[in-house]
Amino acid sequence: MSERLFFSPSPGNAGPRRALILAGGGMRVAYQAGVLRAFAEAGLRFVHADGASGGTINLAMLFSGLSPEEMARRWRSLSLRHFVSLLPLGDYASLRPGALGDADGIVNHVFPHLGVEVDAIRRAQGMTGTFNVCNFSRKTIEAVPHDAITLDLLVAAISLPMFMPAVEHEGAQYIDAVWIKDANCWEAVRRGAEEVWLVWCIGNTDEYKPGFFHQYVHMIEMSANGALFEELDRIRELNERIARGDSPYGQRHPVRLHVIRPAYPLPLDPDFFFGRITAAELIAHGYADAVAYLRTRSDKGLPFNPEVTRMTTNRPGISFRETMEGPFALDETEPEAGKAAGEHANSTLALHASIHIPDVERFAADPEHEGRIHGEIDFTPFGEAIPTSGGRFNLFNPTGDPDRKHMVYEVGFEHEGQAYYLAGHKDVHDDPGFDLWKDTTTLFTRLHQGTDASGPVVGAGVLGLGIPDLGKLVSTMRATDAEGVSEKARAVAAFGRFFLGELWDSYAAHAPSEE
Repeated sequence: MSERLFFSPSPGNAGPRRALILAGGGMRVAYQAGVLRAFAEAGLRFVHADGASGGTINLAMLFSGLSPEEMARRWRSLSLRHFVSLLPLGDYASLRPGALGDADGIVNHVFPHLGVEVDAIRRAQGMTGTFNVCNFSRKTIEAVPHDAITLDLLVAAISLPMFMPAVEHEGAQYIDAVWIKDANCWEAVRRGAEEVWLVWCIGNTDEYKPGFFHQYVHMIEMSANGALFEELDRIRELNERIARGDSPYGQRHPVRLHVIRPAYPLPLDPDFFFGRITAAELIAHGYADAVAYLRTRSDKGLPFNPEVTRMTTNRPGISFRETMEGPFALDETEPEAGKAAGEHANSTLALHASIHIPDVERFAADPEHEGRIHGEIDFTPFGEAIPTSGGRFNLFNPTGDPDRKHMVYEVGFEHEGQAYYLAGHKDVHDDPGFDLWKDTTTLFTRLHQGTDASGPVVGAGVLGLGIPDLGKLVSTMRATDAEGVSEKARAVAAFGRFFLGELWDSYAAHAPSEE
């Protein structure tokens, strides 16, 4: 069992009684595994944890005894096809099937692979847990304590109407709680929580999209956010009572709220299912968001208003994945020297980067051409799958020479309590032929101690992108929030030529990209 997350404050501890709230978000809740790793590294401890909808999957993994690192490893290796399990053909032939699919794939493959064990959940000690399900027969929410959970109720907690059938339990029908409540903050407050740490994955923008699927998603967004905002109003009213000396649930001071959520809406489940985004990317995204919040948070928490889940509306953008790897050594300060030392010592560093340009037009107009980057690092002396935070990606002309560009890749990470900052750049001269390919695929890199590039250099090396890897990079380029095939293709092609120059036409023609 994760000793950091499951070990409650000792008796008499003056710290706040914290509650962890894992909200829903479909399969995209892999994002939460990254958040939990950041919480563990920060030493946060909780007396209570609550899950609803997809969040119950991660709650079940925690209470089954998995550490955040193990949770992330299992999410990365999970085959998402097991979330889809078809009914017998006869059910579809009746034209009145109970749902589009059943829970066989989840019970037989997803839960076992993710390490979910009902008996382990029921035996767990160190903090209390509650799993939210909707009692459809009574149209009410039930927060089931972890020591009373059953496999049927775990399935019911993620049985979204239309996609999976209701689950019968003790004479009643149970389904996913999301249409009534996607995060049960009040259950935590009722149990005496003084700090509520909410991990939120559901979108909240002012954009109303056309199409059946998008509007189905909007219905969930309205239900989930609306129920949360009502709870926040209720907690704010409770805080007014506590301030007057009336504390019915035992809080020693008004309840504080902390929310971890993405700045832009996460890609929807079909994007995840069809590989347009990966579990590793979602986990890295969650880790980076949590680290950023933890570094800047106020002890007073956030206001209890609807803006706490507000996200920036996506504009037509671009995302792609890039892995650069090469010899790298500690105790070197120059990339070429680090390369030679790394080759001699058989020491390598790999940066698995996910880059998102949320607004192509703004990116092109911005002189710094800045995008968002996060991912994972494999480094021989440190280990594998180290999540990154605080990154920046830039593509700009440092001298005003239109034929010369710098591509900047910078990410922060932590190892054994020490902060590091990996800073690399590509120096691209826009001349034709092999030289351009070499420029575009060679990253001169230094490792700094601390949280930015001003810290002392403690390592260096040269990372590269081989010809097959460049083809893979092109194949992962996709338009985000662009409508129609032609608009997507134009967005990808425009950025591809901007990013790769003359190399684009050669590689794009052979890349197995859907766009």
